[in-house]
Amino acid sequence: MQLDAALPIVRALADGVNPVTGEAYPESSPYAEPRTLRALYSAVDLMSKEVEREKRRERLPANFGKPWSEGEDRALGAAFDAGGTIPELARKHLRTQSSIRLRLEKLGKIQPTNAE
Repeated sequence: MQLDAALPIVRALADGVNPVTGEAYPESSPYAEPRTLRALYSAVDLMSKEVEREKRRERLPANFGKPWSEGEDRALGAAFDAGGTIPELARKHLRTQSSIRLRLEKLGKIQPTNAE
């Protein structure tokens, strides 16, 4: 089961609600016990953060964080020398514009930007 599907179930349990029927659990339910509630709310918090992390990762380019190969460095340098712009190169190499800019700096194609 994916986290985004499990999260509403655990959230319902933390809220004292049967996730299948929507009925509230009685006060004598194990879900009403304070330690159980704290554990469930902790799980909801962690799951929520991980679901958001997964959503952010899905929006990143496919090569985000991957190492650069010598061949990709050569292709990047050649495309830049041929007039390719940073946004175009980012799309072509499936990387962020920041990654392209930093790699071009490392390759000596552009001057490093000052972070003043």
